[in-house]
Amino acid sequence: MDTLDPLLHQPLRTQIAAFLAGAGEATFTELKQRLEVSDGNLESHLKKLIAAGYVSVRKHSDEGRPQSSYALTPLGREALQGYIAALQRLLPLDNAPAPTPASPLLRPRTQ
Repeated sequence: MDTLDPLLHQPLRTQIAAFLAGAGEATFTELKQRLEVSDGNLESHLKKLIAAGYVSVRKHSDEGRPQSSYALTPLGREALQGYIAALQRLLPLDNAPAPTPASPLLRPRTQ
């Protein structure tokens, strides 16, 4: 059975990696706004991704104000692709029949 990367299995870290994979690079403020998280929560998860080598940080000054920009590293991209592949193997949605209205998955619960 495939094991899911425990670092990326945390939803916010998955979102950060996925966003950076598409954006290429984003500032702390952009990440915070797009992912709708607090400063402390975002900082905590970014530190873990940086420590694992999945995300890189670039410090720079725009208009005299220090900024941090983050990007997914090649290792981070590989880990994200592996995580997605493992999910796809665990959840073979391509082969599963689509739920129908009569399906127990779509029936309202009765108490």
